[in-house]
Amino acid sequence: MQVIYEDNHLIAVNKACGEIVQGDKTGDETLIDMVKAYIKDKYKKPGDVFLGSPHRLDRPTSGVVLFARTSKALTRLSEMFQDKAAIKKTYWAVVDLLPEEMEDTLEHYLWKDEAKNKSHASPTPKPKKGARFSSLSYRHRASLNRFHLLEIDLHTGRHHQIRVQLAKIGCHIKGDLKYGAARSNQNGGIHLHGRKLEFIHPVSKVPLKIVAQPPKGDPIWDELIQIKELKE
Repeated sequence: MQVIYEDNHLIAVNKACGEIVQGDKTGDETLIDMVKAYIKDKYKKPGDVFLGSPHRLDRPTSGVVLFARTSKALTRLSEMFQDKAAIKKTYWAVVDLLPEEMEDTLEHYLWKDEAKNKSHASPTPKPKKGARFSSLSYRHRASLNRFHLLEIDLHTGRHHQIRVQLAKIGCHIKGDLKYGAARSNQNGGIHLHGRKLEFIHPVSKVPLKIVAQPPKGDPIWDELIQIKELKE
């Protein structure tokens, strides 16, 4: 677990592929548990540590995960994550196909298959009961021999939204077997990374930009992060 920002009200970590933010049926240790243990040890907290989770990332993805250390911050952050204009969420995705447009906005209606834990997308309104409008913008940032890096601004927050919307235009995220990738990654993760969160601090009201580096030791991420234009 890598802490990349902390103050009295917030703490942000760079989540690794495979880590889970909140508990699931596997019973595996959660990121919340890890961060609580970190705070308890660092600040010598005698009792229970308060930590709130206003958002999450899918288990196979990596990147910025933000937590609230106070109830005041949690309430305000939760409201901010519901307001698409309040927090700018930027992702990096490594895909197997160069899209037809180097920069575009994708709009679909998404619905979730609960039994398979998989989402589906359609360009037509209300293709299925419960389908919800979903939007993201992407732009091409770099290309390697076989893969391409897209930078994505997420306008809505739906289940597996980036994964299913990119797959819908034929761009499969490396390692994402569920949405059409040719093969899995050795670590079981996928090349989708929560690169950046930009927002106004919920308590101090100062602008914040929290940036997470992609996983080190991965040949593709390592090569991409060396490209001058991609460095913050």
